[in-house]
Amino acid sequence: MTGGAISRWAMTALLLSAAGAAYTSYRLERMRSGATLDDVLLVQSPKMVKAASLGYTGLAADIYWTRTVQYFGGKHREKAMRYELLRPMLALTTDLDPQLTVAYEFGSFFLAQKPPEGAGDPQAAVDLVKKGIAANPRNWRLYYHLGFVEYEERKDVIAAADAFEAGSRVPGALPWMKVMAAAMRQKGGEIDTARYMWTNIYESSDDPLIKQNAVYRLIALRIDEDVLNLEKMAAEYQKRNGSYPANWQQVIGMGWLKGMPVDPSKTPYRLMADGRVEVQEYQRFPFITRGLPAGKQSIERITEESFKPQQ
Repeated sequence: MTGGAISRWAMTALLLSAAGAAYTSYRLERMRSGATLDDVLLVQSPKMVKAASLGYTGLAADIYWTRTVQYFGGKHREKAMRYELLRPMLALTTDLDPQLTVAYEFGSFFLAQKPPEGAGDPQAAVDLVKKGIAANPRNWRLYYHLGFVEYEERKDVIAAADAFEAGSRVPGALPWMKVMAAAMRQKGGEIDTARYMWTNIYESSDDPLIKQNAVYRLIALRIDEDVLNLEKMAAEYQKRNGSYPANWQQVIGMGWLKGMPVDPSKTPYRLMADGRVEVQEYQRFPFITRGLPAGKQSIERITEESFKPQQ
């Protein structure tokens, strides 16, 4: 084939491709133009849209994704409380192009938020991202979005931990996916699992900030476990003696402790009259969840002064 023939063939293919794309867009626009809710639902079938697209399913998916964004944006501006078409439009978009990852990422955000900010359907968001992961198992960012929805919208820290941990095993995943998984395990109360993960992170990472974070997390786990065990001792003392111990010497006298219980800075834990145990200088220990004074929350920040033993 001569160079001129090749050029003519390439030009013909390009023109046919452009014509096909234009016709696809025209057919889909006609399908949607002025449609009522019932009319739109009639074209929810991927087979119908694929037939109309003449094989340009990628283009059809892009058009439907654009329509989805426009639909969401319009509803959002109206402060709408219902987004009836959002879920089926996302399903159609991702059926047409399962590799259109932006639809899973932003679509899950659209679905999960509470009205009027979104559809208020976090389970649908989870289902959408899982569909994306099944079609794109090597995309670690989809696991991140799944973990985010599980934690932020469904308040399921263990499911979030599972998502972050699975994503951390995908080649190319950033190191903080492991950090997120371990943090979720810690929040979920899985102390032994969290301790294993933070230890693994510390030993395997070369990043000094990640290693420092792992150390503080391990310290917090130790304190949480100390406080839990000490409060169990106080409860057992009350069960046997009819009142909570007035001081640690009484607990030591039962043979349950070998000496004064102290936190990692060597400061004694404070025994309260109702059997609770408090960390006296809790501000020094980011991430602890137990031993906090009433009304105080965990301080999730790290400073250079956070952990220095008293002189």
